[in-house]
Amino acid sequence: PPNCKGLYDMHSNSEFFPEIPYVKYEGPASDNPLSYKWYNAEEVILGKKMKDWLRFSIAFWHTFRGDGGDPFGSPTKQWCWEDGTNSLAMASKRMQINFEFLKKLGVERWCFHDRDIAPEGSTIEESNANLDHIIALAKQLQEGTSIRPLWGTAQLFKHPRFMHGAATSPDIRVYAYAAAQVKKAMEVTHELGGENYVFWGGREGYQTLLNTDLKKELDHMATFLQSAASWKKKLGFKGNLLLEPKPQEPTKHQYDWDAATTMGFLQNYGLAGEYKLNLECNHATLSGHSCHHELEMARIYGMLGSVDANTGDAQTGWDTDQFLTDVSEATLIMLSVIKNGGLAPGGFNFDAKLRRESVDVEDLFIAHILGMDTLARGLRNAAKLLQEGRLTKLVDERYSTFNSPLGEAIEAGKVEFEDLEKHALEWGEPPLFSGKQELAEMIFSSYV
Repeated sequence: PPNCKGLYDMHSNSEFFPEIPYVKYEGPASDNPLSYKWYNAEEVILGKKMKDWLRFSIAFWHTFRGDGGDPFGSPTKQWCWEDGTNSLAMASKRMQINFEFLKKLGVERWCFHDRDIAPEGSTIEESNANLDHIIALAKQLQEGTSIRPLWGTAQLFKHPRFMHGAATSPDIRVYAYAAAQVKKAMEVTHELGGENYVFWGGREGYQTLLNTDLKKELDHMATFLQSAASWKKKLGFKGNLLLEPKPQEPTKHQYDWDAATTMGFLQNYGLAGEYKLNLECNHATLSGHSCHHELEMARIYGMLGSVDANTGDAQTGWDTDQFLTDVSEATLIMLSVIKNGGLAPGGFNFDAKLRRESVDVEDLFIAHILGMDTLARGLRNAAKLLQEGRLTKLVDERYSTFNSPLGEAIEAGKVEFEDLEKHALEWGEPPLFSGKQELAEMIFSSYV
């Protein structure tokens, strides 16, 4: 294929990307597209190395299974290493390529769906055997490295059996099948030393309430997640269980609509202590929020677990999974992450894909380098903004009237309406004062 220009002969070269160097930090003045301009892994920011603040991860499904196809067009990417099959041999080759890609980028984490890394068989037993084969290879490739999965998950949305949902399917046989698949996916994630396990309810929702028992489906989903939490303990898995909100697409209405909805669901079913959130920026857009809003909602409730780092297009109404390139957005995101003390054991997973028209292997590297540099630049900006404190001071002053004995009593829940009424009568009409939004925006923009 033309997009393989300059690459190796698969049968004669042991390196999959011989013309791609190991990517190094060269600083902002560099014009080398295969270098980092802002991401300096070992540099210390606010007492922590950049690599520990950012904890980057590669999404196997987009990077190595993405083919450029969309609902309106056929695939555009025919990578040199693909032989047109979904065989175990092909899956093994992809895993080897994954590890070389990670090493050349200097990234220590990756994420996977079970069916993306290993072919699905005609039975559960055959699928599990295929997965075990690939996991054994991944364990071998891990040896002597610090590379581990940031998280694993089960693909419970693509196969026709899941067309009505998985945990929310009206068919008990599908519910059981999904449970068996999640059980195995949790096992292999644990076996590889994965740090988290994610649930994305791609079809856990409805198209119409006319044929849906809403309460029954929510109850079933909660029971399914409780069983997963129980299995985590039996398995001895110490990582976080994460739910990933998304409002719609592919279903009309998905039950994990946004951070607030998902946290309310967990609280209602007594699962708040078992799960945190994996927030995706493009999903935030679809739910009518900014990524910053979603991170802050999760952070203030102690449920910010991990982030799928991507973005959408304001002029496109669906989940485009683009690489995050907006430094302003990255700075806002990093403000929340710094206030959270970091994301560990979570991280930033590049749940992002090349554009349909980007068909060179080099583009895979450039896209990730750009995404990593953007977030690294956001980290630098956010750290400086917080250290210098100008925006923090503005916010504190806006709420300064609560820095009083009465304000402290209100925030402690010790003041009743009768007492507040007395103060209101004494004070009369409150004066107007400026929110200083333009000044806040001016301060922020001076750091970007």
